[in-house]
Amino acid sequence: MSKDFPSGHQVGKHSHCEGQLIFAATGVMELSTSTGLWLVPPQRGIWMPPNVEHSMRARGLVSLRTLYIQSAHYLEQLPRTPKAVAISPLMREIIIRLMRTRSILHSNQREERLLDLLLSEIEWSTEAALPLPPLNDHRLQRICSTILNNPGDRRNLNEWAELVGASSRTLARLFQQELGVSYLYWRQQVCAISALPRLSAGEPITLIASDMGYDTPSAFSSMFRRIMNRAPSQYFS
Repeated sequence: MSKDFPSGHQVGKHSHCEGQLIFAATGVMELSTSTGLWLVPPQRGIWMPPNVEHSMRARGLVSLRTLYIQSAHYLEQLPRTPKAVAISPLMREIIIRLMRTRSILHSNQREERLLDLLLSEIEWSTEAALPLPPLNDHRLQRICSTILNNPGDRRNLNEWAELVGASSRTLARLFQQELGVSYLYWRQQVCAISALPRLSAGEPITLIASDMGYDTPSAFSSMFRRIMNRAPSQYFS
Protein backbone atom coordinates (compact mmCIF):
# COMPACT_ATOMS: atom_id res chain seq x y z
CA MET A 1 0.00 0.00 0.00
CA SER A 2 1.19 3.50 -0.88
CA LYS A 3 -0.59 6.38 0.83
CA ASP A 4 0.06 10.00 1.81
CA PHE A 5 -1.14 11.58 5.06
CA PRO A 6 -1.21 15.29 5.98
CA SER A 7 0.55 16.50 9.12
CA GLY A 8 -1.40 15.62 12.25
CA HIS A 9 -3.48 12.92 10.57
CA GLN A 10 -4.32 10.05 12.90
CA VAL A 11 -5.21 6.45 12.15
CA GLY A 12 -7.00 4.97 15.16
CA LYS A 13 -6.39 1.62 16.80
CA HIS A 14 -6.68 -1.28 14.38
CA SER A 15 -5.00 -4.56 13.48
CA HIS A 16 -4.47 -6.74 10.41
CA CYS A 17 -4.47 -10.47 9.83
CA GLU A 18 -1.27 -9.91 7.84
CA GLY A 19 2.09 -8.80 9.17
CA GLN A 20 3.24 -5.34 8.08
CA LEU A 21 6.58 -3.80 7.23
CA ILE A 22 5.76 -0.11 7.76
CA PHE A 23 8.01 2.56 6.24
CA ALA A 24 7.67 6.26 5.46
CA ALA A 25 9.58 7.47 2.40
CA THR A 26 9.18 11.00 3.78
CA GLY A 27 7.96 12.40 7.09
CA VAL A 28 7.90 10.98 10.60
CA MET A 29 5.38 8.48 11.94
CA GLU A 30 4.33 8.05 15.54
CA LEU A 31 3.35 4.40 15.93
CA SER A 32 1.94 3.06 19.18
CA THR A 33 0.66 -0.21 20.59
CA SER A 34 -0.94 -0.84 23.98
CA THR A 35 2.50 -1.06 25.59
CA GLY A 36 4.94 0.98 23.52
CA LEU A 37 5.55 3.93 21.22
CA TRP A 38 7.97 4.55 18.36
CA LEU A 39 8.86 7.76 16.51
CA VAL A 40 9.90 6.57 13.08
CA PRO A 41 11.93 8.80 10.71
CA PRO A 42 12.58 7.78 7.06
CA GLN A 43 15.76 5.87 7.99
CA ARG A 44 13.73 3.52 10.16
CA GLY A 45 10.76 1.20 9.72
CA ILE A 46 8.63 -0.95 12.01
CA TRP A 47 7.74 -4.62 11.69
CA MET A 48 4.19 -5.06 13.00
CA PRO A 49 3.22 -8.76 13.38
CA PRO A 50 -0.27 -10.03 12.52
CA ASN A 51 -3.15 -9.18 14.88
CA VAL A 52 -1.24 -6.59 16.94
CA GLU A 53 -3.45 -3.56 17.61
CA HIS A 54 -1.70 -0.27 16.77
CA SER A 55 -2.34 3.35 15.83
CA MET A 56 -0.46 5.96 13.81
CA ARG A 57 -0.07 9.75 13.83
CA ALA A 58 1.70 11.75 11.12
CA ARG A 59 4.28 14.28 12.22
CA GLY A 60 4.59 16.40 9.11
CA LEU A 61 3.54 15.18 5.68
CA VAL A 62 4.02 11.40 5.62
CA SER A 63 4.39 9.29 2.48
CA LEU A 64 3.61 5.84 3.84
CA ARG A 65 4.78 2.61 2.21
CA THR A 66 3.51 -0.66 3.67
CA LEU A 67 4.20 -4.26 2.68
CA TYR A 68 1.59 -6.72 3.97
CA ILE A 69 3.04 -10.19 4.51
CA GLN A 70 0.56 -13.07 4.39
CA SER A 71 2.67 -16.10 3.49
CA ALA A 72 3.53 -18.40 6.39
CA HIS A 73 6.85 -19.03 4.63
CA TYR A 74 7.84 -15.42 5.25
CA LEU A 75 6.02 -14.86 8.56
CA GLU A 76 7.91 -17.68 10.26
CA GLN A 77 11.16 -15.81 9.50
CA LEU A 78 9.96 -12.64 11.20
CA PRO A 79 9.56 -11.64 14.90
CA ARG A 80 6.31 -12.21 16.75
CA THR A 81 6.50 -8.83 18.47
CA PRO A 82 6.81 -5.32 16.97
CA LYS A 83 10.40 -4.40 16.18
CA ALA A 84 12.30 -1.45 14.71
CA VAL A 85 14.10 -1.95 11.40
CA ALA A 86 17.03 -0.01 9.96
CA ILE A 87 16.08 0.94 6.37
CA SER A 88 19.14 0.87 4.12
CA PRO A 89 19.19 2.62 0.72
CA LEU A 90 18.86 -0.80 -0.95
CA MET A 91 15.82 -1.72 1.15
CA ARG A 92 14.24 1.65 0.38
CA GLU A 93 14.58 1.10 -3.36
CA ILE A 94 13.23 -2.46 -3.17
CA ILE A 95 10.18 -1.28 -1.19
CA ILE A 96 9.51 1.49 -3.70
CA ARG A 97 9.91 -0.99 -6.59
CA LEU A 98 7.48 -3.46 -4.98
CA MET A 99 4.88 -0.67 -4.74
CA ARG A 100 4.24 -1.12 -8.49
CA THR A 101 2.07 -4.17 -7.83
CA ARG A 102 -0.83 -4.88 -5.47
CA SER A 103 0.30 -8.41 -4.68
CA ILE A 104 3.30 -10.65 -5.22
CA LEU A 105 2.37 -14.05 -6.58
CA HIS A 106 4.58 -17.14 -6.37
CA SER A 107 4.35 -17.29 -10.15
CA ASN A 108 6.12 -13.92 -10.39
CA GLN A 109 9.64 -15.08 -9.70
CA ARG A 110 11.22 -11.68 -10.26
CA GLU A 111 9.18 -9.96 -7.56
CA GLU A 112 9.45 -12.94 -5.24
CA ARG A 113 13.25 -12.72 -5.53
CA LEU A 114 13.01 -9.02 -4.64
CA LEU A 115 11.00 -9.86 -1.53
CA ASP A 116 13.50 -12.58 -0.57
CA LEU A 117 16.31 -10.05 -0.97
CA LEU A 118 14.42 -7.46 1.07
CA LEU A 119 13.91 -9.84 3.99
CA SER A 120 17.52 -10.99 3.86
CA GLU A 121 18.63 -7.34 4.01
CA ILE A 122 16.67 -6.56 7.18
CA GLU A 123 18.84 -5.33 10.01
CA TRP A 124 16.93 -5.31 13.27
CA SER A 125 17.55 -2.12 15.18
CA THR A 126 18.58 -2.25 18.83
CA GLU A 127 16.05 0.51 19.57
CA ALA A 128 13.30 -0.56 21.93
CA ALA A 129 9.85 0.97 22.03
CA LEU A 130 9.27 3.65 24.63
CA PRO A 131 7.22 1.87 27.33
CA LEU A 132 3.81 3.43 27.93
CA PRO A 133 1.86 3.47 31.21
CA PRO A 134 -1.25 1.33 31.72
CA LEU A 135 -4.49 3.12 30.96
CA ASN A 136 -5.89 2.45 34.43
CA ASP A 137 -3.32 4.56 36.31
CA HIS A 138 -4.34 8.19 35.86
CA ARG A 139 -1.28 9.48 37.74
CA LEU A 140 1.25 7.87 35.40
CA GLN A 141 -0.94 8.74 32.43
CA ARG A 142 -0.93 12.43 33.36
CA ILE A 143 2.84 12.58 33.93
CA CYS A 144 3.75 10.61 30.81
CA SER A 145 1.35 12.37 28.45
CA THR A 146 2.60 15.77 29.62
CA ILE A 147 6.23 14.81 29.01
CA LEU A 148 5.45 13.23 25.64
CA ASN A 149 3.79 16.49 24.56
CA ASN A 150 6.67 18.54 25.99
CA PRO A 151 9.93 16.54 26.29
CA GLY A 152 11.65 19.64 27.70
CA ASP A 153 9.56 19.43 30.90
CA ARG A 154 12.19 19.04 33.64
CA ARG A 155 9.97 18.61 36.70
CA ASN A 156 11.26 16.08 39.22
CA LEU A 157 9.22 13.46 41.06
CA ASN A 158 8.68 15.70 44.09
CA GLU A 159 7.09 18.34 41.86
CA TRP A 160 4.96 15.75 40.07
CA ALA A 161 3.90 14.27 43.41
CA GLU A 162 2.34 17.58 44.48
CA LEU A 163 0.57 17.85 41.12
CA VAL A 164 -0.94 14.36 40.84
CA GLY A 165 -1.63 13.68 44.52
CA ALA A 166 0.82 10.89 45.28
CA SER A 167 4.09 10.71 47.16
CA SER A 168 7.34 10.78 45.21
CA ARG A 169 8.13 7.34 46.65
CA THR A 170 4.86 5.96 45.29
CA LEU A 171 5.55 7.45 41.85
CA ALA A 172 9.09 6.05 41.81
CA ARG A 173 7.71 2.60 42.64
CA LEU A 174 5.03 2.85 39.94
CA PHE A 175 7.55 3.74 37.24
CA GLN A 176 9.66 0.70 38.11
CA GLN A 177 6.64 -1.56 38.55
CA GLU A 178 4.59 -0.52 35.51
CA LEU A 179 7.25 0.69 33.03
CA GLY A 180 10.29 -1.26 34.15
CA VAL A 181 12.57 1.79 34.39
CA SER A 182 13.15 4.77 36.67
CA TYR A 183 11.37 8.06 36.09
CA LEU A 184 14.62 9.76 35.10
CA TYR A 185 15.53 7.06 32.59
CA TRP A 186 12.01 7.12 31.06
CA ARG A 187 12.16 10.90 30.67
CA GLN A 188 15.61 10.63 29.04
CA GLN A 189 14.21 8.03 26.63
CA VAL A 190 11.49 10.49 25.63
CA CYS A 191 14.09 13.20 24.97
CA ALA A 192 16.31 10.89 22.90
CA ILE A 193 13.46 9.45 20.83
CA SER A 194 11.84 12.86 20.33
CA ALA A 195 15.15 14.15 18.99
CA LEU A 196 15.29 11.56 16.18
CA PRO A 197 12.95 13.30 13.70
CA ARG A 198 14.74 16.61 14.28
CA LEU A 199 18.19 15.05 13.85
CA SER A 200 16.93 13.36 10.69
CA ALA A 201 15.82 16.78 9.38
CA GLY A 202 19.29 18.22 10.06
CA GLU A 203 18.37 20.58 12.90
CA PRO A 204 21.32 21.89 14.98
CA ILE A 205 22.05 19.88 18.12
CA THR A 206 22.36 23.18 20.03
CA LEU A 207 18.71 23.99 19.34
CA ILE A 208 17.48 20.46 20.03
CA ALA A 209 19.36 20.32 23.34
CA SER A 210 17.88 23.64 24.45
CA ASP A 211 14.32 22.57 23.56
CA MET A 212 14.82 19.31 25.49
CA GLY A 213 15.74 21.28 28.61
CA TYR A 214 19.49 20.70 28.59
CA ASP A 215 21.83 23.54 29.50
CA THR A 216 24.55 22.51 27.04
CA PRO A 217 24.76 20.45 23.83
CA SER A 218 27.41 18.25 25.46
CA ALA A 219 25.05 17.32 28.33
CA PHE A 220 22.34 16.39 25.82
CA SER A 221 24.82 14.43 23.65
CA SER A 222 26.05 12.50 26.69
CA MET A 223 22.47 11.51 27.60
CA PHE A 224 21.66 10.60 23.98
CA ARG A 225 24.74 8.37 23.72
CA ARG A 226 23.76 6.50 26.90
CA ILE A 227 20.24 5.85 25.61
CA MET A 228 20.90 5.24 21.90
CA ASN A 229 24.48 3.89 22.04
CA ARG A 230 25.64 6.46 19.51
CA ALA A 231 26.31 10.19 19.46
CA PRO A 232 23.58 12.39 17.92
CA SER A 233 25.92 13.53 15.15
CA GLN A 234 26.64 9.91 14.16
CA TYR A 235 23.19 8.42 14.53
CA PHE A 236 22.04 8.59 10.91
CA SER A 237 25.46 8.21 9.31
